[in-house]
Amino acid sequence: MADLKQQIFQELSALDETVAKLRSVAASASKQTDLEVAILTQQVKNLRDKNAQASDMINQSLAILKKLK
Repeated sequence: MADLKQQIFQELSALDETVAKLRSVAASASKQTDLEVAILTQQVKNLRDKNAQASDMINQSLAILKKLK
């Protein structure tokens, strides 16, 4: 009976360690996801800024071409 109790306590201890590791992995994954979202958000902002600049340049070019006609 004592051996059975000891085995149960060992298994519970191993389960507790596994749960702690999984929580740590989940927390790390959450931080990684937040970092990826922040990076992608910044990249989208940069692309939108570049797109706006390109659009302005195109509009200026069209205005110049219309004047040359």
